[in-house]
Amino acid sequence: MKSFPSRSIRVFMAALAAAGLALAACTGGSGGTSSIQPRPAAQAVQTPPARGPFVAAANPLAVEAGLKILRQGGSAVDAAVAVQAVLGLVEPQSSGLGGGAFMMVFDAATGEVTSYDGRETAPAAATPELFHENGRPMGFGEAVLSGRSTGAPGAVAMLAMAQAAHGRLAWNALFDDAGRLARDGFVVSPRLAGFIAATRGQARTRWADGYFTKTNGERYVAGDVLRNPAYAETVAELAAGGADAFYRGRIAREIAATVAEAPRPGALTVEDIAAYRPVERGGLCRPWRIYVVCVPPPPSSGVAVLQLLAMAEATPDIALGPDSPEAWTAFAQLQRLMYADRDRYVGDPGFVRVPVQGLLDPVYTASRAILATGLTGAADAGTPPGGVIAGPDATREAAGTSHFVIVDAAGNAVSMTTTVESVFGSGRMAAGFFLNNQLTDFSFAPTRPDGAPAANAAAPGKRPRSSMAPILILDRQGRLVGALGSPGGTSILAYNARALIAVLDWGLPVQAAFDLPNLVARGDGFGADTERFSEPLRQGLAARGVTLRPNDSETSGLHGAIWREGPTGWGWDGGADDRREGVARTGPRE
Repeated sequence: MKSFPSRSIRVFMAALAAAGLALAACTGGSGGTSSIQPRPAAQAVQTPPARGPFVAAANPLAVEAGLKILRQGGSAVDAAVAVQAVLGLVEPQSSGLGGGAFMMVFDAATGEVTSYDGRETAPAAATPELFHENGRPMGFGEAVLSGRSTGAPGAVAMLAMAQAAHGRLAWNALFDDAGRLARDGFVVSPRLAGFIAATRGQARTRWADGYFTKTNGERYVAGDVLRNPAYAETVAELAAGGADAFYRGRIAREIAATVAEAPRPGALTVEDIAAYRPVERGGLCRPWRIYVVCVPPPPSSGVAVLQLLAMAEATPDIALGPDSPEAWTAFAQLQRLMYADRDRYVGDPGFVRVPVQGLLDPVYTASRAILATGLTGAADAGTPPGGVIAGPDATREAAGTSHFVIVDAAGNAVSMTTTVESVFGSGRMAAGFFLNNQLTDFSFAPTRPDGAPAANAAAPGKRPRSSMAPILILDRQGRLVGALGSPGGTSILAYNARALIAVLDWGLPVQAAFDLPNLVARGDGFGADTERFSEPLRQGLAARGVTLRPNDSETSGLHGAIWREGPTGWGWDGGADDRREGVARTGPRE
C-alpha cells in the first residue's frame, strides 16, 4: 500500500517552489452571463492567516455543540468529536457512531495536512460473494436490511486517533451536548420527520419502529421531542472509557448481537470489532489554478475529484461561467470520463493497486479531456500509467451521509464526511444508534466473465471504496484558504467538483455556489435538480445533447467556507446547502 506521510504537503510545496512553477491566473466568471454577481476570484497575494471559530454542519444543534467546544478553547478536532456525537443523535438518517468517515486535518502550526481513514471493514468471514444467495446476487434492498451489510464501525476509532494527535481538551469533555440532548430530548426536524414517515425500508424495521413510534402508537413528526436514553448511556460510557469502551465492551457486544439477528444474519463478531484500526495517511494534494486542493487518498475517491479538476483546467469552456450551456456541457462530459476511471480502478489500496499517480498524470488527464468533445453516451475507462484493468464495477451507493467543516481560533481546520451509508443505515439499532450498511458499497459482481477480480470486490478486513472526499484548499504557499465537502453517494464527486469550480474558478460567493443546480453524469444519463436550471440554460443544454432528468442519487449537502477579504476585512465566506437543514456560523475570535 502506498504511503502518504503527513509531512508530504510541506515537501510538495517545497518542490513547487524549487521548480519555479508559475502561478496560473484564475479565470474567474467574466466569461459567463450569470445574474449572480460573482466576487473576483482570489489572486496570488499575501493573505493573513485564516482563523476561526467557524463551524458549518447539517444541523444547528451540532453546529452549536461545535462552537461551544471552540469557545472553551478546544481545537477543530475536539469540536469534530462533539459535532459527530450530536449529528448521530439528531440526524441519524445520515451518520452516527455506528458508521464510518474520512477526515482531513490542517495543522496551522506546522502546515501539515493529514487524512484519517475511518472507513468500515469487512468481517474476517467475508467472501467476494458476500451478497450472493444460491449463486446469484441478492436484491439491493434485501442486502441493505440484512446483517451482512454491516462492517466494523470506524468513525469513533478515527475520531479518537485524530483527537489524541490534535486535541486540546480532555476527551471526556466532548460529549456533554450529545448526552444532554439524548437524555432531555431534542426537537425532531422536518427532514428527519420525513424519513421517519417512510412506509418501507430501514424506517420500518422492528428496531426503527421501536424507536420512532410513540407510546400512543403514532410516529414522531416534526416538532415532537424525541428522547434516546440508550444513546445517552452509550455516550457517557464512551466519554468515560474512550474508544476502548466502544470496541471492546458492552457496545461492541450489542453491535455483534444485532448483526447476528434474522433476517439474513451477518458474520461481524466482537473480535472483528475489536480488531478495527483507523489509518492515518497524508493528504493527496495537487495544484489547481493558483490553489492546492487536498483530498484523502484511496479508498476515498478524492483522486477522482482531482482528476476532474485537472481535466477541467485543460477545457476552456469550463471557464465560461454558471450561465453558459457550454460550461455545463463540458462539466458533464468530463464527469463521464472521471466516473469511468474511478469505477474501474479505485478500491482499498491494501488489496488492489490503485494507479493514483497515473490517474493524475498531466499527459493522461489532458488526453482524457480531449475525449470529452463529442462524447455521446457512457465513457469507457482509460488506461492511465500503471493502471491494471480490473473487472467492471457493479457498486451501488445509497443516500445517508453528512459533511461538516470546522476551523478553530488557531487556524487548525477539519473537513469531514461521515456516513451510515443508506438512510438509517441497515435499519438495525444497537446501544441507541443505527448500524451502517457500508458493506453494500462493495461490488455485488466480484469478477468479470474471465474471472478477473473487480477492484472493489469484498474480502476479509477490506474497506469498500468510498465516494466520500472531504476537501481542504491551500494557497501555493501552503496556507489554509478553505474547506468544503458534501454527501450524495456517487454524486459526491460531482457536487464537490462543481462547488470548487463555482467558488474558485467562477469566483462566486460560497452560498451562491452551493445554491447552483446540480448536474451529475455517470454512465449515459444526466441527473439534475432540474428546477434550478433556468429555461434558457435547459434549452442550451438540450441543444448540445444534455437532456436533464431528476437525479436518482442523494441530493447535495455542501458545507464549507473560503477565506476571503470582504468589506470589513478578511473573514470566512461560508455556506450551508439549502437542500439540507444546516447552518454556517462564525464566533468571536480570541
